[in-house]
Amino acid sequence: MTITVVGTVAFDAIETPFGKVDRCIGGSATYFSVAASFFSRVNLVAVVGEDFTDDDASIFAGRDIDLEGLERVAGQKSFFWSGEYGFDLNVAKTRDTQLNVFAGFHPQLTETQRRAPVIFLANAEPSLQLATLEQCESPRIVALDTMNLWIATARDALTEVFKRVDLVIINDAEVRQYTEQSNVIKGARQILALGVKTLVIKRGEYGVLMMTRDKLFAAPAYPLEQVFDPTGAGDTFAGGFLGYLAAQPEATDQAFRRAIIFGSTLASFTVEKFSLDRLREITIEDVRARYREFKALTHFEDFEV
Repeated sequence: MTITVVGTVAFDAIETPFGKVDRCIGGSATYFSVAASFFSRVNLVAVVGEDFTDDDASIFAGRDIDLEGLERVAGQKSFFWSGEYGFDLNVAKTRDTQLNVFAGFHPQLTETQRRAPVIFLANAEPSLQLATLEQCESPRIVALDTMNLWIATARDALTEVFKRVDLVIINDAEVRQYTEQSNVIKGARQILALGVKTLVIKRGEYGVLMMTRDKLFAAPAYPLEQVFDPTGAGDTFAGGFLGYLAAQPEATDQAFRRAIIFGSTLASFTVEKFSLDRLREITIEDVRARYREFKALTHFEDFEV
């Protein structure tokens, strides 16, 4: 099954306690597409400037990713983000954000992109997400990601998008910010009441919480001895999660639960190196092997008292 993702393909400059890179590939749609392509075909819809070379585009080579929607604009630079992390790798400090070519991005989906059964609206201004959604033709699942900036500056527009989607991927701090609830479970129920069917709450090194109106599923993060760069981990998680889910014949509760673990598994690879360097190295067999390790970590037998 096919996924259409609309988001950023960008350059990052990153510094962590374990090193730094002054220019590397980044962007929400980049991480998402590479992760999702382990399981499903991806239509990538994004825009880059003339500084994005064929060598940069090699990150997509050999993967089931359709680049027809990757627009190139001459005379402009690509989206750029610079940030740093302290020893608390759950918190990123933004040094600089340059929208560049993304500032004038108004995606126009092709017929193939509009008809994809799964649509992912990666982190972007809510009005852009809504304009994209209005072009889609009866998708089976529509999911979106967001961030604290849009909650603070475009709350009403974000609420309208929430009302139109099936699944929201969000972190715990954003749930608290949007709902003004200190308790994440209570806050999640407020968002579900808007019509969202499934809420997936990212909790960094503490794992993931998935909620519907009548069910709750929690999974830990995969334990790692070395974490170099958490940039893109959330987008990688979303790609693995939706990529696996799109490949299933039915979106059952068990499929959703397995998708959470596959998303977390892909994210655990991403953080082991800067940018997408680790995702370049691994194969689907590596993903399956770590998934099995993940499953063994959380497995226990029933016990009657």
